Amino acid sequence: MKIIRKIALAAMAGTMLFSMAGCGSKSEQKENKTVSTDGSTSMESVIGFLSEAYQDKTGVKITYNPTGSGAGIQAVQENRCDIGLSSRDLKDEEKETLNGSVIAYDGIAVIVNPQNPVADMSVEQIAQIYTGEIDNWQEVGGSDAPIVCIGREAASGTRDGFESVTGTAEKCKYAQELTSTGDVIQTVASNPNAIGYASLAAVGDSVKTLKVSGVTPSEETILSGDYMLQRGFLLVTPKDKKLSETAQKFYDFCMSSEADEFIRKAGAVPVAK
Repeated sequence: MKIIRKIALAAMAGTMLFSMAGCGSKSEQKENKTVSTDGSTSMESVIGFLSEAYQDKTGVKITYNPTGSGAGIQAVQENRCDIGLSSRDLKDEEKETLNGSVIAYDGIAVIVNPQNPVADMSVEQIAQIYTGEIDNWQEVGGSDAPIVCIGREAASGTRDGFESVTGTAEKCKYAQELTSTGDVIQTVASNPNAIGYASLAAVGDSVKTLKVSGVTPSEETILSGDYMLQRGFLLVTPKDKKLSETAQKFYDFCMSSEADEFIRKAGAVPVAK
């Protein structure tokens, strides 16, 4: 009887160990089916459409932390996420350890309050507004009212792109520097005298998008280069470390022609493949 009891106890212990091992495997499997992304708030719509499509297709969960381009790049450098999201080009020192792959192009829309009668400005006029040389809407065909310049914080990829194209880096005089694309849009929508810039992919009906030098931002004018205020949306990955198999498959999906329809739905322009 004692022998039989010992055998039974041993069998039970073995079963418990097997069950625990099985639970561990499932936990690890579940963890491996998550891909973490971090970075540009301008890419929220693009990464949202891509993530939803990929999750529907594969069951893999994609997380997104909207911290801004600079913070997303740093998160990759510090191994705090799988893939970074940046709406600006990588700097030379960042390129030493990171790869940046363009998945889409985005127009930087210059936006005003819907009540503003101004509909078109040149790049030069926009630059003069943001540097303070032009400070009244009357000077560009609007009402006699002071111009309130709204922009993004220093680490923003949208700000970097805007200031690079307009030649206003370190010269802009902002009334407010906000931490997200949504905040800029909301602020301009609530102030008749405000002007701002935001990702075209994020702009809705609450604000008015200006033509720039007579050109309306669209997929056609961005691809042709006729619309001058544009930048790339990048996936940022480490050079010295391979992505996990799950993260690599999501990356490959984002870079494929299969992703184009979802990039368009998000309001951005797919890269020609």
